[in-house]
Amino acid sequence: MRLRMAVIGVGHLGQHHARILAGLPDVELIGVADANPDQARQVAAKLNTAAHDHFEPLLNQVDAVSVVTPTVHHHHVAAAFLRAGVPVLVEKPVCRTVAEADDLIRLAAEASVPLQVGHIERFNPAFEDLARRPIVPKFVEAERHGPYTGRSTDIGAVLDLMIHDLDLLLALVGGPVRHVSAVGAAVFGGHEDMVNARLEFENGCVAHVTASRISPRPKRRLRVWAPEGYAGIDFVSRKLTLVQPGEEVRRHGLRPERLDPASRARLKDEVFGRYLQVQQIDEDRKGDQLTAELRHFVDCVRTGRRPRVTGEDGRDALGLAEWVLAAVRAHQWDGRADGPTGLGGFPRPSGWLFPPASDRREAA
Repeated sequence: MRLRMAVIGVGHLGQHHARILAGLPDVELIGVADANPDQARQVAAKLNTAAHDHFEPLLNQVDAVSVVTPTVHHHHVAAAFLRAGVPVLVEKPVCRTVAEADDLIRLAAEASVPLQVGHIERFNPAFEDLARRPIVPKFVEAERHGPYTGRSTDIGAVLDLMIHDLDLLLALVGGPVRHVSAVGAAVFGGHEDMVNARLEFENGCVAHVTASRISPRPKRRLRVWAPEGYAGIDFVSRKLTLVQPGEEVRRHGLRPERLDPASRARLKDEVFGRYLQVQQIDEDRKGDQLTAELRHFVDCVRTGRRPRVTGEDGRDALGLAEWVLAAVRAHQWDGRADGPTGLGGFPRPSGWLFPPASDRREAA
């Protein structure tokens, strides 16, 4: 029997949820809903399903639902379906606040149905590969940069972008975070557009995390240093690079001053290969993360299996994101407690790095 599903919110991302679900052989997409009736009708016409401008008519018609509305509506929509006993996949961030996330977790537990959060990078094959390996991170660098799109303007770079890497860090490192410091700036006004955060975990791991949504080119990568070696992920190309000390280095270390002159002369060419072993995993990886995520949700609904990214995972990533945002607001731009802080205290420019375009036009 096919699983009856609907998608609530079919904007930029939600329409892809609807398209993929409509193409799964064991799913019947019975409807889509969007506050923009024209958008709902356009998507529904392409997928031969029903269009709604409110989600309420779908509450008693579906076996599961995907919620892809703006974040401000996540709790209201997801809670309504959970109260009706309907399993929910809700996009990240799970909600606006940890309190709202806790409420969804409670409702899902009371209804005994899956609640999955759309942290899609957990389904990136490069991260899946790394997560299966015995690595204990001690220093991590995460960068997530992208061009300005004009979307997700109800949230800033932390909840829009950085939360992906905060979730990955919690999945990889585990254990609570002990301290957070952060700095951020709002370039276009309103929410933060770029943020850098330093996280210190109780197990000694340190992570530097950067997010920007005003970069000219996309960059999404994660680099991990551990006693077992180094791991680097390029999330765009979905490639994983692994480096580990060879057996000789693990046993005796590498002391160049103890090498004979001939071995020392060859060291530059033999570091990667003889002493440090390198493996790059970039074989053809068929399929995309969103399809894998939605298939996983469908399987959890059918089997009752625990989702890979639970409501608790989404809440914990949101809680860490809130901590980062609090640190951004508390940052002292002049290093003084009585000085300017947070986004509103960002210093005014002291001059031009190069002549502005208007001056160049006047000179011409």
